[in-house]
Formats: sequence, structure tokens, C-alpha cells
Amino acid sequence: MSSPLSSLEPKLVWSHFDAICGVPHPSKSEEKIVQLVVDWAADRGLETQRDAAGSLVVRVPASPGHETAPTVVLQGHLDMVCEKNNDVEHDFDTEPIRPRVDGDWVKAEGTTLGADNGVGVATAMAIADDPDAIHGPLEILCTIDEETGLTGAKQLDPSMLAGRLMVNLDTEEDGAVYIGCAGGADTMAKLPLARRRALIGSVPVRLTVRGLRGGHSGLNIIENRGNAIKLVVRVLTAALADGIELDLVRLDGGSKHNAIPRECVAVCRVASDAVDALSSVITQCKAAFVEELGAIEPDLDIVLDTLDDDEQVQQVLNVHARDRLLLLLDALPHGVLAMSREVAGLVETSTNLAVVATGEQDAEMVMSHRSSVMPALFAVRQQVASCCRLAGASVSEDDAYPGWKPNPSSPLVQQTVKAFADLFGSQPAVKAIHAGLECGLLIEKIPGMDAVSIGPEIRNAHSPDEMVQISSVQRFYRHVTKLLADLARPA
Repeated sequence: MSSPLSSLEPKLVWSHFDAICGVPHPSKSEEKIVQLVVDWAADRGLETQRDAAGSLVVRVPASPGHETAPTVVLQGHLDMVCEKNNDVEHDFDTEPIRPRVDGDWVKAEGTTLGADNGVGVATAMAIADDPDAIHGPLEILCTIDEETGLTGAKQLDPSMLAGRLMVNLDTEEDGAVYIGCAGGADTMAKLPLARRRALIGSVPVRLTVRGLRGGHSGLNIIENRGNAIKLVVRVLTAALADGIELDLVRLDGGSKHNAIPRECVAVCRVASDAVDALSSVITQCKAAFVEELGAIEPDLDIVLDTLDDDEQVQQVLNVHARDRLLLLLDALPHGVLAMSREVAGLVETSTNLAVVATGEQDAEMVMSHRSSVMPALFAVRQQVASCCRLAGASVSEDDAYPGWKPNPSSPLVQQTVKAFADLFGSQPAVKAIHAGLECGLLIEKIPGMDAVSIGPEIRNAHSPDEMVQISSVQRFYRHVTKLLADLARPA
């Protein structure tokens, strides 16, 4: 049976992408797709090399007559995010992705598609196969484990690459040239908790903030979406300020370091005759939140439920531990901290209060920070650590990954913009992104590397609604091949 992608143009791109869809390639399990690329290269007599981390370079000779042109690195990542709808049975470790065509879009059957970054890798392979493509020497760099930690880029052996011009194929906007990205770092804190037995006459209740949009802690932070942890803390603080005697059993919210928390739950105990007063505080807080957040959070909801009074809700935080936890969560910064001075409308620095989870003996918190200016990234990380230490929490920090500071005057950027304008008669949008791309790490590892990032239109990446626009892939391929041809010709 023929593939639904077999009739799409450019045929070489879609043929390679179809093959990629047929090979399982979750993050940290890329061996099958590495073998696919290695076998493809071997069939064409192309040299390959892998480093200790597992990233792969394929060396493609120049088109005849262009052997002295500068070497260009075409870079993408091999892994994909694996998400599916609840009603879909799919094993990402063993089963292929099932693409389908819907008008001008390619989608998957109930799962992520892997266009991020399968289309980018397929495009690099197609250029190597295209007899009409004009280019100098190429190095196709395929990194591993980008989606869960930028592992391949962090651990890349830079000696594998001779090129000092890099075209990253991993952005998701048609008609845009990306020239910068944020660096990032996480801070983890652990706050010791002391507990006591619940007071006689108190009843357990559960306060839930839900219905928030959440979203990517980099891309969506500029929208000032609600943070469920922050909202729960504000409700509890308002209740205490209103004189309600409230004991805290647990407070849990958020699930991923790079996501804005959508939901948060606080299990509390209050006097039986104070439940109505707490409900009144919730009503007042919800009205304030609706006024504050407006249309950005149309489905915001705050629910108060009574719970069975079993042993699981008998141990409460003592007053000192409760106050330290709430004060810390209230004091921790969240949101946009600075806007770029170089790129209009770009967030430069932000921080996300991402996760809080209370256990029997401590509360653990995760905060993620981003900035395109590394000193600013380290400054916000230090500010967050100071807040945590003032509250008596221990702090650990992961290794920061570098940002990619925009350089609009870069010769490669100017050449990329010109190639687009020559093809389509209009100027592309020149942008930076407040999220992590591998470019920042690779530029840091390889002195003298100049880079741009371009890609087709991909929407809803990292979700089962992921889709890539067919017509934009055609434009993307034309743009990349035009850029490579321009770079291969003498100035």
C-alpha cells in the first residue's frame, strides 16, 4: 500500500520523512533512527562519524565545481517527543508513526508526528540526494536527546566538524529567520517540614485551582498566563489574613520543569464552622483573579471539596513550617523579568515556579530560568537561591546551557534573509526565541561558528495535535537550497 505522503512535494523530503516516521525514535532511544541514517549514507558512499554521546555527522561532498566553497553544517536532532491521546493505543518504542494528509497539513493518527525535528533531518538528507542542488561541502549533524536535555549538543565532540557556518533546521515558523535563543537553568530546593497531629474539631478540605492554560515556560511566559501554584498560595494567604485558622497538610502543583503549572491542590484542615468563611475567601479571590487574568484564562476554576477524615490527613504542618512554605512560594519570582534591548518584543529573561511537591518531611520545588544573556540568567538563579536559603531550604542547581545572543549583522543571517527575499519577493521576519535551541550550545563549543535557524510551519509540537504545513515545507526546501547555492558561489 502506498504511503499517504508519496504524492507530496518535494518528493525527496517526504520520502525521507516517511522513512523516519517508520522507525521508532523516542528521546534516549535513537539507535534505530541512527542506523537508518547510517545505512542511507552507506548506500551513497558517504562518510559518517559518531561521538561518544551518540550524535552523528554525515559528510557530503560538494557539487562539482564548488569544492572550495566553505563547509556548511546542516543541523537537526533525531529524537521526538512521544505523546498520544488517552484513547489511542501506541507503543512508541516499537510502533511506527502513522502520518496522514489533511488538506495542506500532515498530521499523525492520535500521536505526535515528529515533524519536530524529522522534517529538518529529512530536508538535509534530501539535499544530499538532490542532483539539482548546488552546494559546497556539507556536514549533516544529527544530535540525540534534544527534547529532554539537549544531551547531544551538550556532549558533542566538536572535532567532528570542520564547518563554521551552521543552518539549524529546527524552528517552526514559515517565513521566519531565527537568530537567537534563550539559555536556561533549573534550580531545585528542598524545604524541611515539621508536622504535628491535627487539632480536634478540624475538618479536611481540598482546595484546587484548575482550568489554567499552562503552556511552555519560554514561549508562553510573555502572555502572563496564570500560575496555579501562585494562585493557591494567594488564596491560602488571604484566608490566613482574614483570621481563618488553617492548617496545611500538603500543597502540590505543576509537573514539568519547562511548563507553567496548570493545576495546584492544597489539602488543609479548618474548623468545621470556618468552611463557609473559606468558601467566601475563595469567591473573592476568584473574582480578583478573573479581573487580573482576564481573557487569557477563560476556564479558571477554584474548587473546594470536603474530604474523608482518615489517617492521611491527620498530620499537618506546624505553624512555622506552614508559614515558611507559603512565604517562600509567595516570594519566589515568576514570569517575565526583562525584555530584550536588541530584539523588539522578545523576552530576555524569565523565571518559572514550575513544581512544588510536599512529602512527609520536606517540600521539594523546581524553578526554571531562561535568558538570552548569560549574566542575567545567573543573576535570576542567584535571586531564587537566595529566597530559598532565607526560608531555610537547601538548594541544588543543574548545569546551565548557554543562550544564543542575536547578531542581526551576521553575514550568514544577512545571506539567509537575502535568499528568502530573492525567492519570494518579501523580507522574512528576523526573530529570536525565548526557548532553548541547540545553536547556543554548539556555538559555545565551536569557536567561530556562525548560525541561523529556519524551518517550516509546525503547529502544536509536543502534542498529539502536532501538524506540519505541506506548502511551507516546499518553501522551506527552496529557501535552504537557495541559501546553500548562494553560499557555494564565489562572493
